[in-house]
Amino acid sequence: MNPQSVRTFVADRLDAYLGELRGLVEHESPSGDKARLDRLADVIAARWAGLGGAVERVANDRGGDHLVGRFFTSLPGRPALVVGHFDTVWPVGTIDRLPFRREGDRLYGPGVYDMKASLILVAAVLEAFAALGGTPARPVTVLFTSDEEVGSRTSRALIESLARGCGHALILEPPLADGSLKTARKGVGRFTMTIEGRAAHAGVAPELGASAIVELAHQVLKAQALNDPQAGTTVNVGLVQGGTTPNVVPARASAEIDARAVTIAGAEAVERALLGLTAATPGTRVTVAGGFNRPPMERSPAVVALFEQARRVGADLDLALTEGSTGGGSDGNFTAAVGAATLDGLGTHGGGAHADDEHILVSTIPERAALLAALLLDI
Repeated sequence: MNPQSVRTFVADRLDAYLGELRGLVEHESPSGDKARLDRLADVIAARWAGLGGAVERVANDRGGDHLVGRFFTSLPGRPALVVGHFDTVWPVGTIDRLPFRREGDRLYGPGVYDMKASLILVAAVLEAFAALGGTPARPVTVLFTSDEEVGSRTSRALIESLARGCGHALILEPPLADGSLKTARKGVGRFTMTIEGRAAHAGVAPELGASAIVELAHQVLKAQALNDPQAGTTVNVGLVQGGTTPNVVPARASAEIDARAVTIAGAEAVERALLGLTAATPGTRVTVAGGFNRPPMERSPAVVALFEQARRVGADLDLALTEGSTGGGSDGNFTAAVGAATLDGLGTHGGGAHADDEHILVSTIPERAALLAALLLDI
């Protein structure tokens, strides 16, 4: 078996795979809807079992269950870990407003690009291995989670555990806009700042008050000053609230902060700075809670070496693979942070993630399936 034959195999069966994809997209699965997520997990688990996988369903009472499929378990070596998710950002009913449809090479639908098309890639590659007599270089473990879009709070420990025991991790998130694979991602932090002041009548005795909003203004400037474009560190105060009525010195204010960093050291530095902020206005108190929920995916030597192997096998498919970085996070942040060589952005080409024009390019499904198969065969 060679990867070119996988491309042909998938292209010949493309209509059937698109029909399967339609069913996945029309089964809406927002992150917070356990019932819908679990019903979709039933569908995926049955599909993997039919492909010869030993399927483990990881119960999750705080959301949808997670799925682990193990294939080619008799092979030696640490497994290749293939990672994706089946939750989406779209609320139930979106499919009525944004129906699954094809316009030329573009296939539209909520969640099709991020990332239900990747479920089709997995199924197509495993079917190709069975039909064409292929054997990967090592066992294959496939993990699809139910909460990636909301920070992977319940799946993080599972991801990290599997990553520590794998040979390398292949992340089926969409590629960059130009099709580049992702070899670096910023870490993502979320922080909540709370200011406590002292209320007073704004006209009669303002001197008895301590304005939480004035203090918040000081703290917003301090937080924004942590931005360091050259180092790749960004801090954004994206939501502020405070006060009650115009004639009362405000006793309370708050802010929600997004922070991102390229390196683990950079993330630790900005986290220390935000958590260490202190009040500048007498009579007020500042409290900051939160932290980085996704560590940076650094472009480590192991990541670079994995990309170079991918570029070599891609050349055999006449694919000129390139690499890039992004400010967004994925579960690849977790696999890389625990030391697994990680390659991200292996999903299908398209665009419009989280937007009304979300779509994939149909013609790239056989190509990306062939690439995934090549990586499993050769690395």
